[in-house]
Amino acid sequence: MALVFMYGTLKKGQPNYFRIEDAANGQAEFLARARTVEKYPLVIGSEYNIPFLLNVPGTGQRVYGEIYRVDQKMQKFLDKFEGCPEWYKRIKVKLEVLVVDGEGESTLKPGSIEEIDVYVKTTHEQDWLQKPTYENYDTNGDHGLKYKEPV
Repeated sequence: MALVFMYGTLKKGQPNYFRIEDAANGQAEFLARARTVEKYPLVIGSEYNIPFLLNVPGTGQRVYGEIYRVDQKMQKFLDKFEGCPEWYKRIKVKLEVLVVDGEGESTLKPGSIEEIDVYVKTTHEQDWLQKPTYENYDTNGDHGLKYKEPV
């Protein structure tokens, strides 16, 4: 089992969350809400309005998201879904645990700092660093950039 931090369309209430719930993709258990210890630029880019966490620590904002425990099958699904390692890279990022789910078995404690896998863009369009950054992605946010399913 691995821990993964979701910050975009795979979070609860977002357009791709159904993929996390689909047992055919593997198992995933929500453990906690968290945010990055360092600032990162979370931008919305491409013609599909995809949220990208750029691997440029120290710029942007502390990004909020969710920590899941996933089995190997779900990890493989996520790697394929995220186009890892060609499109996204999976790296360890330090997270501050904020709120732990009371239902699951979790060793995570509120206030603790954990190093957890997250999918980041290591290459990006040059102008993406000029885009607005967000601390908490929501496809229906005030930014008006609703996610579009890539074809």
